[in-house]
Formats: sequence, structure tokens, C-alpha cells
Amino acid sequence: MAEPIFTSTELVLPGVLLITPMVRRDDRGFSANVYTVEDFVVCGVASSFVQDFTSRSKKNVVRGLHFQRAPYMQDKLVRCTYGEIFDVAADCDPKSPTYGKYVSVLLKGNEQSTLYIPGKYAHGFCVLSEEAVVEYKLSDIYHPESVGGVRFDDSLLGISWPVSSPILSEQDKSWPSLGSNV
Repeated sequence: MAEPIFTSTELVLPGVLLITPMVRRDDRGFSANVYTVEDFVVCGVASSFVQDFTSRSKKNVVRGLHFQRAPYMQDKLVRCTYGEIFDVAADCDPKSPTYGKYVSVLLKGNEQSTLYIPGKYAHGFCVLSEEAVVEYKLSDIYHPESVGGVRFDDSLLGISWPVSSPILSEQDKSWPSLGSNV
């Protein structure tokens, strides 16, 4: 029987999956198959992806927490291709039984793991290494009129970000807290 290409673990928030590929290493470095539609379906990801997005950030940058409102919610596959990030998915829907909960994982370029985040959750990350490159597969294209967000340091979420002096965009500084109307 062939060794599985991917392992999948459902995390605390329903539907959020950590998918880890089999990484082959030798004295040249490593190689890994990081995405195959059929294998990801077996892991529990049935979304179709229509857009790829890449970001490059320096240490202490925090991006997020972002989401797209219906009808343009974006399921995401998030992978750190270089460096290391602290990645977060958070439930910001007051009607949800997991409202105010979040899950966090370390994503590392040398491991090539992917975090699957259903579109109903907000997403953000902070860079722990000197630099990081993050790639996303998205289930819908970006619609600026549907963008939403919540403060990364929202007290209801209580996320323990591993950064003392975060570097934020002006937009990320302006997001409301969950107590406000998101």
C-alpha cells in the first residue's frame, strides 16, 4: 500500500483543517507535492479554487483579521512557502456556536503544511522569521465591496499573538472590535 501523500487534522473550529504533505528530504534540500485536488477532497476540502494570491512580509508584520462577506466569502488554503508565520482563523459570527473562538498554528516553509479555512472565518497571520512568503488559494475572487475585518487584538478573541511591536497596515489598524458592527 502506498504511503499517504497528505495527512489532515481538523482543528478546534469546525471545518478548519491542517493538511501536512509528505516532504522528501535529501542532501540537496526537499521536495513535496503541496496540492492535488483529489487528495485534498479525501482530506475534507471540497472547495474549487479560482485565484492564487501571494504576500511577502517582514518580521513582526501582522496581516488581518480579514474576511469577505456573503455572497463572496472565500474559502482559503494558506501555506507559508518561505519563513515562518503564526496563522489564525477566528469565528466572528455572533450567530455561530463558536463565536469568539479562534485556532492558531505555526506554518513553516520547510514543512509546507497548508491551513484550510472555510470562508465563514476571519483570517490573519504574523511573521515570526526575518521574512516570510505566504501563498493562498481562494475559492472566489476578491470583491472590495465585500471586504470585512476585525481588530487583530480584539479583546473578545484574546489571541496571544507572539509579537510585541506589530507592524500593521492603516486598514488593519482601523478594523472594529467584535463588540462593534462588523
